[in-house]
Amino acid sequence: MLLEKIAKENDIKKIKKEDYTALAEEIRQFLIEKISVTGGHLGSNLGAVELTMALHLSLDLPNDKIIWDVGHQAYTHKLLTGRREGFAMLRKYGGMSGFPKRKESECDCFDTGHSSTSISAGLGLVKARDLLGEQRTIISVIGDGSLTGGMAYEALNNAAQLKTNFIIILNDNNMSISENVGGVSKYLNNIRTANGYLDLKEGVYNALQNVPRGERIVKSIRRAKSSVKHLVIPGMFFEDMGVTYLGPVDGHNVEAMMKVIREAKRCKNAVLIHAITEKGKGFAPAERHPARFHGTEPFDVETGLPANPKTAPNYTDVFSTVMTKLGARDEKVAAITAAMPDGTGLKRFRNLYPERFFDVGIAEQHAVTFAAGLAAGGMKPIVAVYSSFLQRAYDQILHDVCIQNLPVVFAVDRAGLVGSDGETHQGIFDLSYLSSIPGMHILAPKNKWELSDMLKFALALERPAAVRYPRGSAYDGLKEFRSPIELGKSEILYEEEDIVLVAAGSMVKTAVAVRKGLKDMGYACSLINARFVKPIDEEMIREMAQSHKLLVTMEENVASGGFGEKVREYMDSLHGTCRMLAVAIPDEYVEHGNVALLYQEVGIDADTVLKRIVTAYASACADTGARTGEGAGR
Repeated sequence: MLLEKIAKENDIKKIKKEDYTALAEEIRQFLIEKISVTGGHLGSNLGAVELTMALHLSLDLPNDKIIWDVGHQAYTHKLLTGRREGFAMLRKYGGMSGFPKRKESECDCFDTGHSSTSISAGLGLVKARDLLGEQRTIISVIGDGSLTGGMAYEALNNAAQLKTNFIIILNDNNMSISENVGGVSKYLNNIRTANGYLDLKEGVYNALQNVPRGERIVKSIRRAKSSVKHLVIPGMFFEDMGVTYLGPVDGHNVEAMMKVIREAKRCKNAVLIHAITEKGKGFAPAERHPARFHGTEPFDVETGLPANPKTAPNYTDVFSTVMTKLGARDEKVAAITAAMPDGTGLKRFRNLYPERFFDVGIAEQHAVTFAAGLAAGGMKPIVAVYSSFLQRAYDQILHDVCIQNLPVVFAVDRAGLVGSDGETHQGIFDLSYLSSIPGMHILAPKNKWELSDMLKFALALERPAAVRYPRGSAYDGLKEFRSPIELGKSEILYEEEDIVLVAAGSMVKTAVAVRKGLKDMGYACSLINARFVKPIDEEMIREMAQSHKLLVTMEENVASGGFGEKVREYMDSLHGTCRMLAVAIPDEYVEHGNVALLYQEVGIDADTVLKRIVTAYASACADTGARTGEGAGR
């Protein structure tokens, strides 16, 4: 087994050239086998095997540096740097991350999890290298999907001024998560299919090799090759920008990639290598369905089908159904996604109402301002986006939507702890960053029926609004509670005394379990579905604070700037005797792992919350007893 010969970085250089193809096949089979058990990003990694091999054969790690854009295609990189054993615990709590992590290996020089960042980071490393007088090669790998992000062009514009070597590899598989869209995709497709140029170049070079002084002529042509490209390839965008363009080259040909990397190293400026790859290469189900195998749950290797088929609808499914109904009822409803029609549940809407569906590519900032423009023009846009990606467009939400009070609805998917993708993907900051913006309205449904009701309410509100909901199966409990939604009003589910739980969104389900535990222990307990995180229901809080000894807020968001902090601020203004306990995620980044386990680790699982409440209630009763001269407790 060739992989067994690779125990650390640079060991791949011990592999014979004639064994490169066999090693690539071993790597693919290893990845398919391991990811079928753990889940993970399969398609992108299968497509980057030879490209990664060529990088490791051409570089001296960890002195030389590779920055992986998004980073989910770095599995082969991890294999080739001695982390083969770590794949047994890939994306599991305490195990190896599915993304590059500096704390995991010296060969991971930059943490990545979101797109369009590698050129900026690489340029910074280049400048640091030169300022410190170091000798090393810096290579940023970026996918064609990530190249739709504006930050990539900001970095390219800056890199074009370089008078020192910086290599950018464009891994072009014509996919982001779903199929690429827009002008960048069209431009790259023109380059991919410019066979006339490639055939002309190869034919001329081969012919000249057989004539006297032909090699000298070839060198002269190479010096003028940008002019040839201008004649045959449309645009020559990168060259016009000041970045040397090399390619396109077969990204699955290790020796061809090594050759072009050697050529790129000689450049005393920024150079872009355009590598053509196939997402999912070597695994038929992933080749046929690259979007489905972008990020996959455990699956059957023989069929490619999920090992644990979904039995209940998740919140994204519910959103998908509601969107099709809203689209049918109102011709002004439009849907926007940033390269994720499948992941956000907009595929059905796209099929039914293609003229009102907009996939803007990986460009969240543009998506939000584009939605603002639609709203200003009289449409009713709904932006479907993951919580961790929406934070990239904070300025646009504030400046372009909320200042103008435009009726844009944000369907914030994957809110809260999402699990295996780790820190960069946990949706635990949206309540904080959204509620800091004047004019924003934030709703969080307790179950699948309330998600439907809230989306309809938010659309009818005709103001900026965000409806945030978690990943996973949609909660179908409490279906007997479905009172009409009123702006800024909560919903009383159970009203007793002593302790009141005020839970937001996904934490209502946990609160039901906590209340049961308290009831079993003999406590009287009220339960409130907050519904709105902004504006909070001040009237309800005041009334509950007057009739209970302990008020507990529960949210799946960091404590800083969250729901509990806002309730506490209002409680302090009341100067009452009711004590408050805020249950939230600590102000820290949460590692990857199973969501249920992460709940326990951050202290928002039912058992941990129950213990904290019992302790807090005893303290509240002791305070009450001290003030009144009476004892209290159970």
